[in-house]
Amino acid sequence: MKTKKRVFIVEDHAIFREGLKRVIAEIDDVELVGEAENGEIFLEKLKKVTPDIVLMDIQMPVMDGLETTDRALKYDPSLKILVISMFGEEEYVYSMVEKGVYGFILKTSGIKDLEKAINRVSDGQQYYSEEILGLLVKKVRQIDAVEKVVFTDKEMEVLRFLCKGFSNSEIADKIFLSVRTVEGYRNKLLQKTGSANVINLVIYALRNKIVIM
Repeated sequence: MKTKKRVFIVEDHAIFREGLKRVIAEIDDVELVGEAENGEIFLEKLKKVTPDIVLMDIQMPVMDGLETTDRALKYDPSLKILVISMFGEEEYVYSMVEKGVYGFILKTSGIKDLEKAINRVSDGQQYYSEEILGLLVKKVRQIDAVEKVVFTDKEMEVLRFLCKGFSNSEIADKIFLSVRTVEGYRNKLLQKTGSANVINLVIYALRNKIVIM
């Protein structure tokens, strides 16, 4: 029997939280293992339950998403945190990326987008909506470039697709390689740039104008 992806919701608005719970109930291989209305409650519950993915709100009372993410990842570095964001929260996006979240999805996204985000994050890949990526690009352009690294033509090809938000399997289909080979190129890119994850790799590429978006 296939193991279900264990999801925990951290969101202060009860109505939106209930909506998320209903959406999750519609996804076959996902189960809800907990919910909390603020970060403090989540951290307490985290001692008793081990989720695979945490859907994290940013602005919450008592303890916001930034501090909660920081503390949660110190407690359990293996946690995959997917930020649920809305327009008007641009100032927090880059900070959350630096803390090591796996991605961002807008609160206005549909069930298919949420399912895609959960599946991709569960596979250890990053997910970010196009709108959030646009905000990230805007922020990164204000940051000074760092020393550039030389990439091979194939690494550049994979990098361009990663910057567009493509998954490993989607890139493999595009450039006619195996998923394992694409994963190898991705890991090499992370290693060369000293990036902890794909989002940090995208930031590196944009800061150094290696990829123009």
